[in-house]
Amino acid sequence: MLIALWFLLSAAAIYFACEYFVNGIEWLGRKLNLGATATGTVLAAFGTALPESAVTFVAVIFGKAPEQKDIGVGAALGGPLVLATIAYAVVGVALWMNRRRLQRADALVRVDHRRLARDQGWFLAIFAVKCGLGLLAFAFKPWLGVLFLVAYALYVWRELRDSDTAPEEDELEPLKFQPRAADPALSRIALQSVLALLVIAFASHVFVQQIEAIGHVFQWSPHLVALVLSPVATELPETVNALIWVRQGKERLALANISGAMMIQATIPSALAIFATPWLFDAPLIAAGAFTMAAIVYLCWLFRRGRVDARWLLPVGLLYGLFAGYVSWHLGIQA
Repeated sequence: MLIALWFLLSAAAIYFACEYFVNGIEWLGRKLNLGATATGTVLAAFGTALPESAVTFVAVIFGKAPEQKDIGVGAALGGPLVLATIAYAVVGVALWMNRRRLQRADALVRVDHRRLARDQGWFLAIFAVKCGLGLLAFAFKPWLGVLFLVAYALYVWRELRDSDTAPEEDELEPLKFQPRAADPALSRIALQSVLALLVIAFASHVFVQQIEAIGHVFQWSPHLVALVLSPVATELPETVNALIWVRQGKERLALANISGAMMIQATIPSALAIFATPWLFDAPLIAAGAFTMAAIVYLCWLFRRGRVDARWLLPVGLLYGLFAGYVSWHLGIQA
């Protein structure tokens, strides 16, 4: 009963903290003269990806047992899979369900399709290299981790150079920490964003602990919890951010946040894991990579068409279910 209570309380805390975070980060993007996409891909994504990147850092750098390092490697693969499947499906469901409230005659995803397809292609190239390294063993592999850090730096530079916006993103809700100000102070914006991020980080940590405890109660395999359930928990802030922005009619920010978080997960945690572990994949990790790439190929095809109905995002969510089924089957065979 106590586990269920902490589970619900931490999930609620994440949601309400994300409300404050997305509000603050939009104003921060306005203050820094960033476009809507850059605000989502750089500011929001970096903030929400920080907690799980810290988990990977602690696991692979300070973890002494192989099991601890495996958690870090699993997080580096599981995070992008959750974002490419569940997060996109959530956007599709939310947009479809809120189309009437948003006074839209259709459920089309209103984004820069070409730019989003380009981002997915960039991610796919980096992710394919990262998975390829997981299949090979050679002496200088740890040094290649630097290339992933360089790739992320180039990605950020490119995003900050491009400026874009959309009419619905021009109208910002009042800053929650200064609701009567038409132009809130940067100090209030920063305070709100940082405090919200700290609450998200703490609540996410508690949420992951409850997921692990639930797995223990139901006697689920630790590998099943680490590969299937924990990544869903660690990527919950990005998913909630996307849900909040879609309900406001700002799917450009929502998908930019997911895209930016995917790029972080494909580079920074991977670089840390490559530096500190052998970075060799077993069957479930290979499957995670394959399902992620399948989802990205589908998304690339979808956005390159230039007209995307929200319902077309739902199939990628099914891929995570197939992955979970495969891992359960694989662990059952091994047992």
